[in-house]
Amino acid sequence: MHCGNGRLAQTLGVMGDHRDFDKLLSYLRRVPSIGGSIGSGKFDDGNWWVKFSLDISHPLAWSVVQEFGCVLNYLSLNERLPTVFMPVSPAPYLNGGPSEFLSWVIESKDPSFKPGTAAEWLEGRLPRPVEDAARWSAANDT
Repeated sequence: MHCGNGRLAQTLGVMGDHRDFDKLLSYLRRVPSIGGSIGSGKFDDGNWWVKFSLDISHPLAWSVVQEFGCVLNYLSLNERLPTVFMPVSPAPYLNGGPSEFLSWVIESKDPSFKPGTAAEWLEGRLPRPVEDAARWSAANDT
């Protein structure tokens, strides 16, 4: 998934069973500002990835980035998940700006940590219901 890494090309033929992704993909489709298609797959080592776009003009887009970054990258010193949430982009000088070409990726770092488990962690810590913009506003006010 990283620029120039080549690992993505290896994954295209090794997708595995997509039922593993159903819970996480369903959850992501409900998150405000996430839109368009959502890609997913597995690396040869058993780790997985999910790639999606955010509408960066959406009023909650940066709140989503902050919440995902907190839960997926740095929940606490003693309770880190084996995941990384990060932006990815092709070379901007060849393509265009972030509204069209900036994507976001969740990658696992431990094959035993399943996409559905990532969904459960997000669901347990983000506003509920996640699609309710008023819940996000209330969470940001505290």
